[in-house]
Amino acid sequence: MSERPRALFAMTPQNVPLVFPPDLLARLHRCVEIDSTLVAHDFTEPRVLGALAGTEILITGWGCPRLDPDVLDAAPRLRAVLHAAGSVKGLTGPGVWQRGIAVSSAADANAVPVAEYTLAMILLAGKDVFALRDRLRDRRAFPYDGILPGVGNHGRRVGVVGASRIGRRLIGLLRPHDLAVTLADPYADAAEAARLGVALLPLDELLRSSDVVSLHAPQTAETRRLIGARELALMPDGAVLINTARGALVDHEALVAELRTGRLSAVLDVTDPEPLPADSPLYDLPNAFVTPHLAGSQGNEVARLGRVVVEEAERLAAGHGLLHAVDHASLERTA
Repeated sequence: MSERPRALFAMTPQNVPLVFPPDLLARLHRCVEIDSTLVAHDFTEPRVLGALAGTEILITGWGCPRLDPDVLDAAPRLRAVLHAAGSVKGLTGPGVWQRGIAVSSAADANAVPVAEYTLAMILLAGKDVFALRDRLRDRRAFPYDGILPGVGNHGRRVGVVGASRIGRRLIGLLRPHDLAVTLADPYADAAEAARLGVALLPLDELLRSSDVVSLHAPQTAETRRLIGARELALMPDGAVLINTARGALVDHEALVAELRTGRLSAVLDVTDPEPLPADSPLYDLPNAFVTPHLAGSQGNEVARLGRVVVEEAERLAAGHGLLHAVDHASLERTA
């Protein structure tokens, strides 16, 4: 094998052994030259600056500072950024692309647990699990022979907003279930929707016709407050809004006002701001189920992100192209 390229970790230091457990770290050492004891969390540290001068591959993750011009000037040999997380929008400045540095992301791997979480929430919401659990806790009893009207997932209508990585993976996970799935996405056409096996609808029509609406659009200027008072009013009585995308997609004041009527329910893994202020009504409303941004990779799931990065490093070391390269031209309309 030719001389191994020099690499440097740049992320929150305590995340390294979680994202790269021993087996993955051993594979990484076989294909790149990297000091596991040096993790850049501040690019101005003298030891980090010294390492940057010879770094060809930067292995980044959550907690990596933005790659601004000063950082890039300090790393003249840098040719690839392998991101062991999802979006690279907050990481890569214009200089990264202007210098022709290749960028790879583990966004596909991070989509897996988000889609799984969303599937679980859709099915649980269809059984009205959250409200019925609270009722059981309050009453300490329930009728064993009762049939609950309006509960169940048979034929339930699910609207997916955004044919993103996660949106597409969710559609695939929904396929085995007896659900009616529709899609709203201004960048998708009927042929693409047909390949996904769903009907393509305008957003307003999807909102009117869905029992569950799941958001999977990126945060852009166009999608900020995508779901406001007008859109919420279009949703039928008893519908559920699920947001695992970005909190800014939803007007939270309008959502709180709608939830207070009891007409809708919401499952929110992301909020705006994040975390919510301690006095937010969303913590206490019985029809709001809020989780702490945990749908994405957590615990043992983060090793999946590390595996993607190690595989990309192996490809680079062997002289091959990246499998999960980020397309700068489409970055503005992706997560």
